[in-house]
Parts: sequence; structure tokens; C-alpha cells
Amino acid sequence: MTEQTAPPTATPLRSAGRALVRAVRALIWWFNSILGGNDYRRYVQHQRLHHPEREIPSEGEYWRQRHDAADRNPTNRCC
Repeated sequence: MTEQTAPPTATPLRSAGRALVRAVRALIWWFNSILGGNDYRRYVQHQRLHHPEREIPSEGEYWRQRHDAADRNPTNRCC
């Protein structure tokens, strides 16, 4: 049985691939954060920590309330 070894370029390619995957994940996280993807989760954490007696709305209700508030007060948005 012969022992197989990786070609000399395998390690740098593997490292570059891992770096690319990390960069893509960071970019997805960044876009998700800008678009508000983590807002509901942070809202729920805040409610549980600071207002445990209050009922936490569903995610759909949270977004409805948030958009209604933005419509009532349009000065907080760009368009």
C-alpha cells in the first residue's frame, strides 16, 4: 500500500477556501444586520431582561408595530 500525500498547493488552497467562506459569512451577517434581521431577537432579549412582566408579541406583530410606527413618524428614515 502506498501512502498518498497532498499536493504542495493543497494547504494554501484549503486556507484560501476557508478565508473565503469566513468572508462570505461575515458579509451575509453584515447585510442581515443592516436589514434588521437580528432586531426581533434583540427586542425579545431586551423585553425579557428589562420588562419580564410584559407579553412578547409574535415576530409578525413586532414587524407590523414597527412599520406602523415608522409610518406615523417618517422623520426617522431616509426615504
